[in-house]
Amino acid sequence: MRLAEKIALGVLVVFAAVQVVRFDRTNPPVTADLNAPPDVSSVLRRACYDCHSNETVWPWYSRVAPVSWLLHSDVTEGREKLNFSDWGALTLEQRAKALREIGETVAEGEMPPWYYVPMHPAARLSSSDRALIERWVASPVGRR
Repeated sequence: MRLAEKIALGVLVVFAAVQVVRFDRTNPPVTADLNAPPDVSSVLRRACYDCHSNETVWPWYSRVAPVSWLLHSDVTEGREKLNFSDWGALTLEQRAKALREIGETVAEGEMPPWYYVPMHPAARLSSSDRALIERWVASPVGRR
């Protein structure tokens, strides 16, 4: 067996072995979903809900390590930072803080992450999507 074949076999064995490490891909129940205007809700659902809600759509590659590890980490972290499925349980102060952070993050182009968009092109926020979200977070309606 040549060196290249041994390396390829080693990579294949490691790839197969890491498939044993699995993460839960469930969605907890939605307890108090965000109540936003339909146009805002549509953009948020398209671009944000996979990581920031309990309504994650788990694609086929969420079953393949090591990509599954990244997805699990991103969804877990996203839900911890902001979970639209629990929005109604937040106090007014917590909502105001979350809205400020949403506005800043969207305005700065930090969300969605650059590495997420190639596999999820529908999540790309256009300039009009960004403007819509920025207007919503600045409005009194967004604070409810």
